[in-house]
Amino acid sequence: MSKNKFKLKYNSGKILSEKIHEIGIIALGSHRENHGSALPIDTDSKIAANVALNVATKTGATFLGIFYAATEFDYVKHGIHLSKDDLIYNQIIPQLKNSKEQLNIKKVIIVNGHGGNNQIINDMDIISKETNLQIIFNNSIIENEGPHACTGELSMGKVLGFLDETRLEEHNDFNKNPEVGMVGLKLARDNEPIINKEAEHIEKEGFVVDEKLGKLLLENAEKKIIKDIKSLL
Repeated sequence: MSKNKFKLKYNSGKILSEKIHEIGIIALGSHRENHGSALPIDTDSKIAANVALNVATKTGATFLGIFYAATEFDYVKHGIHLSKDDLIYNQIIPQLKNSKEQLNIKKVIIVNGHGGNNQIINDMDIISKETNLQIIFNNSIIENEGPHACTGELSMGKVLGFLDETRLEEHNDFNKNPEVGMVGLKLARDNEPIINKEAEHIEKEGFVVDEKLGKLLLENAEKKIIKDIKSLL
């Protein structure tokens, strides 16, 4: 059907504004990264994608899916990641350009669910210039989730349905799962005081699964992203 034979009904459905369709929301996680025995290797991506989709559903923003790669600091060895430049120039920029061309997206919120991706925060101006898009990098998921593969992520995984609670005892075996709390990742602990402090806490206090906390973390992340969306309207 020719484009000039119909008019899109931008005011239809549950939306904040007709302009909401110009705002894209896309998840950025990590698809191949160890998260102990009770959580899958794509935990970060599953959390980020769920939050992004829920926000798109509540606001009407255009859901753009998820980027297929992530980056990580060189001293954190627990998964398969791209270099920062590969992520930016071979994944993020091309995918956003395609979204802009196909859907007339003008503004984008990147919902980050993986700490290693924080390396690209200072490159947002470059990405914005290359794509001609206004971009917000939203870190609301990881701001409060705590140590890697521990209480925060376990609890959100419980709420979202991908936590295997039968393997929690095995999850607590730091020899088998050195990435849990990054307790056994010596290089990471030596290079980053915050990681070491969190690892010491997990060694001493352990972790729990708290469904109420999981719901709260997800809800608070969504609220902050919705606030960003409203700022773009």
